[in-house]
Amino acid sequence: MTALNKPLEGLTVLDFSQFLSGPSAALRLADLGARVIKIERPGSGDICRTLYISNLELDGDSTLFHSINRNKQSYAADLKNTDDMRKVTELIRKADVLIQNFRPGVAKRIGIDYEAVRGMNPSIVYGEITGYGSEGPWRDKPGQDLLVQARSGLAWLNGDDGQPPLPFGLSISDMLAGAHLVQGILAALVRRGVTGRGALVEVSLLEAIMDLQFEVLTTYLNDGGMPPKRSAYNNANAYLGAPYGIYETRDGYLALAMGSITKLSGLLGCEALAVYQDPAEWFDKRDEIKRVLADHLRTGTTAEWLSKLEPADYWCAEVLTWDRLMKHDGFTVLNMVQEVVRGSGSAMKTTRCPIRIDGRLFTSPVGSPAVGEHTDVINEVMLGE
Repeated sequence: MTALNKPLEGLTVLDFSQFLSGPSAALRLADLGARVIKIERPGSGDICRTLYISNLELDGDSTLFHSINRNKQSYAADLKNTDDMRKVTELIRKADVLIQNFRPGVAKRIGIDYEAVRGMNPSIVYGEITGYGSEGPWRDKPGQDLLVQARSGLAWLNGDDGQPPLPFGLSISDMLAGAHLVQGILAALVRRGVTGRGALVEVSLLEAIMDLQFEVLTTYLNDGGMPPKRSAYNNANAYLGAPYGIYETRDGYLALAMGSITKLSGLLGCEALAVYQDPAEWFDKRDEIKRVLADHLRTGTTAEWLSKLEPADYWCAEVLTWDRLMKHDGFTVLNMVQEVVRGSGSAMKTTRCPIRIDGRLFTSPVGSPAVGEHTDVINEVMLGE
């Protein structure tokens, strides 16, 4: 990689996906230099253009769409139209990667399933994301993030014992599935570079979210099937003892990770914790210990406690809001925020690719495309029409 080139420059990706999981995978490939062509229905485009997570929009499209489709080109095509499908077929023949996240069976009906595409381009790397895989009783259920969190057991792990299931505050199943698809696509591209063979790369939201739980699932699978027991107080990990959790202070919140209760007692000047000398008690009596600790921490400020814990290298952190995080030097030094600009001139701030290679940040000022914004130039340059 030279100073001017990104590692995936020269690769062409056709992104037939919608919503979050597939587009997030295509976004990462674009960040690393691939040319990503988003195939959209004429007029309305990706459904995500009108999928709002707030009432904020830019140029008539949701900020959610902008955040996950920046740095791409848009090609408008009606896949039921013979002439449009002919052009799409020509693009497939010239592409290196294809990504789709239709429900099982949909890609086959419109003629872009893996077998059909492999017939057009034997060396293509074909990436597919489903909700629950291509077989089984859940095959045709909606692959929606919250529903996958519910079925996976993830929501059941969150919150305190006795509280109802608690989902994550973001679309974690979608994002992880997209990340796993990128890993599979890059591995298949490496193999193709050696053998010339294409590949089918499949990821499901359920498998991605089960992999996220591998640590606690492994314990469950090897512990006679004993279910995890969430802490009834300040639960953060069902398999970890006190003090692991988040605690209220006089003016905020403090996170405490793994650590000795005996050492914590001395550092905080909390004599009531000193009686818990046996490490086995730190799990068996964790709710009792956490309540004692919580009462004590509420008597001081977050800064006061940090001043005692951090010099002793006791694992802790202040709980920050986004506003306070983004004003902190620990965040600003990362240059994590970039500005992107649409063809219309409208600009917005968003995050950059989190990967560095040889110390280089991968940023791009190119915002998300309007529906079909690049159809004509792609027809001219790639198809000669």
